[in-house]
Amino acid sequence: MGPTEHGTGRGGAFTPAHSQGEPAIARTRDGRELYYQRLAGPAGAEAVPTVVFEGGLAAGRSYWAPVQAALTDVAPTVVYDRSGLGRSPAAPAGVSRRLHTLAEDLGDLLDHLGPEGPYVLVGHSWGGPLVRLAAAARPARVAGLVLVDPSDEACDLLFQPSMRRAERVGQLATVLMARMGLLGRAYRSLTAALPPDAAADMRAEGYTVAMTRTRGRELEDAAGDLRALLENPPGLAGLPVTVVSAGRTSVGMPESVRERATVSHAFRARQSPHGRHVVLPEADHMVLTTSAAELAEEVRRLVVSL
Repeated sequence: MGPTEHGTGRGGAFTPAHSQGEPAIARTRDGRELYYQRLAGPAGAEAVPTVVFEGGLAAGRSYWAPVQAALTDVAPTVVYDRSGLGRSPAAPAGVSRRLHTLAEDLGDLLDHLGPEGPYVLVGHSWGGPLVRLAAAARPARVAGLVLVDPSDEACDLLFQPSMRRAERVGQLATVLMARMGLLGRAYRSLTAALPPDAAADMRAEGYTVAMTRTRGRELEDAAGDLRALLENPPGLAGLPVTVVSAGRTSVGMPESVRERATVSHAFRARQSPHGRHVVLPEADHMVLTTSAAELAEEVRRLVVSL
């Protein structure tokens, strides 16, 4: 039995050693390593798109585990860590972590997985604009997008000075809590929602001081990154787009912010001739764990429609 095999389950079905699938390494165009895990879909899954998940700000692969688990009967899935997160080494100091370069890295991962695709890209929060950029770069290999409570340039709040202040305060608090070993406690409900192996990975990798450095680099000029999207909107060539909004408030998203974010999500869905906007009433911003089954159903709905 190889190092990543676990054996066979009921009926001879292969059971991966890890709930998020087999580990592997992809290389970016400049030689950096990106750690990823691939979970095989059902027999005959070669005929359906591979679902590739992209995390939010400084978020690695682990918190996608519940959504992945709910899709094993419909499609292969891939999760990965951006440079400086999880098990992917940090990018050198001179390598940008701005949104467009993160999208290039995702493109490099897709090249490694199979340059022709097809792929369904699922992006949460800051991962929303990221997957839009990656899809616009090579729309022919992308079958559709699912944007999960995404940051969106159509939301004017994201350009206000108060947002920059909130980013600075949030970053300082995150660094301090990580240094004190308290950051994991703040997110213990998120970690508790994961399978045991993904939860162990999250505790070991998701709340470190090293992660906070990457977080700071990804926040270098969030307003500038969003303004670039306003000035040069990513062309998605009529791809089907599902936009999922959370229905509940959460830390950093009081009712006034929640309402305006949801309006921007409805606008984004309307930009696609095959757009769909859905609000999940029991989800907060961490839709992946607060409404994992409902989110997985939206991904499933898109995949089976293709």
